[in-house]
Amino acid sequence: MHPEVRQNGPGLCPDCGIHLVREGASAGGQSTPGPSAPPPPAAAQPAADQATAGADYTCPMHPEVRQPGPGSCPICGMALEPFHVQQADTEDPHLADITRRFQLSAVLGLPLLLLTMSEMFTGGPLIPALAGTLGNWVQWLLATPVVLWAAQPFFQRAWASVIMRSPNMYTLIGLGTGVAYIYSVVATAAPGIFPSAFRAPDGSVAVYFEAAAVIVMLVLLGEWLELRARSRTGEAVKALLDLAPANAILVGPDGVDKTVPLSAVKPGDLLRVRPGEKVPVDGVIDSGSSAVDESMISGEPLAVEKGPGDSVTGATLNGNGSFIMRAEKVGADTLLARIVSMVSEAQRSRAPIQSLADKVSSYFVPGVVGISLLAFAVWALWGPEPALAYALVNAVAVLIIACPCALGLATPISIMVGVGRGAREGVLVRDAEALELMEQVDTLVVDKTGTLTEGKPALAQMAPADGVSEDDLLGLAASLERGSEHPLADAVVAAAHDRQIALSEAAEVEVWPGMGISGKVNGRPVQVGNDALLEKFAISPSALAATAADYRQSGATALFVAIDGQAAGVLAIADPLKASTPAAIKSLHKTGLRIIMLTGDHAASAQAVADKLGIDQVIAGVLPDGKADIIAGLQAEGAIVAMAGDGINDAPALALAQVGIAMGTGADVAMQSAGITLVSGDLSGIAKARVLSRAVMRNIRQNLVWAFGYNSLGVPVAAGVLFPFFGILLSPMIAAAAMSFSSVSVIVNALRLRNIKLAAA
Repeated sequence: MHPEVRQNGPGLCPDCGIHLVREGASAGGQSTPGPSAPPPPAAAQPAADQATAGADYTCPMHPEVRQPGPGSCPICGMALEPFHVQQADTEDPHLADITRRFQLSAVLGLPLLLLTMSEMFTGGPLIPALAGTLGNWVQWLLATPVVLWAAQPFFQRAWASVIMRSPNMYTLIGLGTGVAYIYSVVATAAPGIFPSAFRAPDGSVAVYFEAAAVIVMLVLLGEWLELRARSRTGEAVKALLDLAPANAILVGPDGVDKTVPLSAVKPGDLLRVRPGEKVPVDGVIDSGSSAVDESMISGEPLAVEKGPGDSVTGATLNGNGSFIMRAEKVGADTLLARIVSMVSEAQRSRAPIQSLADKVSSYFVPGVVGISLLAFAVWALWGPEPALAYALVNAVAVLIIACPCALGLATPISIMVGVGRGAREGVLVRDAEALELMEQVDTLVVDKTGTLTEGKPALAQMAPADGVSEDDLLGLAASLERGSEHPLADAVVAAAHDRQIALSEAAEVEVWPGMGISGKVNGRPVQVGNDALLEKFAISPSALAATAADYRQSGATALFVAIDGQAAGVLAIADPLKASTPAAIKSLHKTGLRIIMLTGDHAASAQAVADKLGIDQVIAGVLPDGKADIIAGLQAEGAIVAMAGDGINDAPALALAQVGIAMGTGADVAMQSAGITLVSGDLSGIAKARVLSRAVMRNIRQNLVWAFGYNSLGVPVAAGVLFPFFGILLSPMIAAAAMSFSSVSVIVNALRLRNIKLAAA
């Protein structure tokens, strides 16, 4: 936060108190303490080691705060929690500590409350022998362990907030509780030093041991409830962690099976997956077949038939068949580990709307202290007798009720729950800003291949020129296309293999982005591509142009093949639409989105697909480096743009759009550039992301309204504005209960997001 602060080793920043980070060691905007990098995600580690996987701790309200172990945030004082979500059976040391402190405060605080409050109902002390000075000392005996031990973390955080010049909720709690306790100790030990303004009609000086002790008890109760509730915000990720099997069955070179820990599996290992078992890691089926339940990543309840050559994902559930798979991605590289890592980081990211709460909070605590002093002065000057006693009680009530914890939690708690809810539906949010902006998007730009379509093009038809055989046309084209990684090239090569056409080595191969490929096969010049490629080589398509136009009108992509400088034929490559695409486009239109198809394909082919789907606008023939320019142009017109794509060439446009949406079935670089990833690659996930964004932002606004409204009403009441009209005063104990209730209410409201329906609108 203060990059000008530099020193030769770890430590604390003298300006803000945050742990210093090693230069160049931070990633993703998160500060990483100490001389070592943060540990890998919990999901990437062996099951036996996951209990210690969360050695890196952060603040839920200030994610830039990081340290290697549990503690308190130097900015807001809240308990730090593991950066990476841990398994459900992992003990929370802070929760255990708060539980012990609350139990002690309840054991001592409740009898103290009973002793002091009984006078309100019986007109005298519950035990007559404990009246007067003796009773005060008994109260001191009961209250002191509560204030000095149970409340110790509060005072430590309050003092740290003063040292760091960062006043927070614990500043108010420490000040209010400390004033009540110290005043009561002095009133018990030396009552004669107090003037008449502090004395009751019988001359006694009131003590407030029960207020100090019960405030501590109620704040601890609120923090205990809050920690219990906050632990539920990561349930979606914890459920993902629990999906990973602990062991795998390794098939040795001799064919003998051996059970090994998941951490021992290496890429290339052969693993046996028996009926009903979970797939251990990501890989490809080598032999055998089965139906695999992939609902944990796709949300689809129907099992998918898998056979040799098909990919399988770690943690998915095998059906009744058995197969041997070859491991490809293990540890932190598996899809499950990447999902857990992405969701954990997203849950700690900050939404832009949180800046509003941060700005208010920065002025809030000093303002509350000022109001507390003002209330004390007003009651001291104009209050009824004993005026100073009333002044003290109301000043303490203002300090306690105004703790801004609910205000600080309003945004991050909703983000945490919402991101986890999206993960359960295969909608992975990379950062909170993308989730917030998704609600505001009015224009959706989609790539065609792999986004609207299956991304598995196949040769549908071919039309050789006169004097050219189909096998020669396809053989020469496939021999050249072997040098390209384009999906259309794969379709040509696959068709040649299906026809068992022998392929030759190509020479002088050159790829022309957005146009095609050229080279020599058996010494003959060959070009495969679109009209622009033929034009570049000054080749006329002649009579084949009409055939290509017909192919494009049907929605296929037409590839010209030129041999020896002459147009030799045209290939029609068809890429079927995803079954879910029409319904997804329809549901997105219902949300008010304008949908634009952005593709490098020929205009006629793209328009044919757009007409089938009802897409609003088509921008075709766009070269890979031109997609970002189109996005920038739309933004210049005032559009708030979301871009959905799956290829390497989509990455710049995904990064430039306000919200980048990557297909999980596409390239890794696209997913790294996008704010949202749809694990199953299903376009209907965009509709789910839009529903999720609206629900989360609505929840955040509800929390902010509650937090602002609570403090706007609570502070004046605690100051005593109702007393002249209704004779109502707010006890500091009631103020503590109300403060705790406010924080818990915000969390409970956020937890409702776990059950929202993300079905397309």
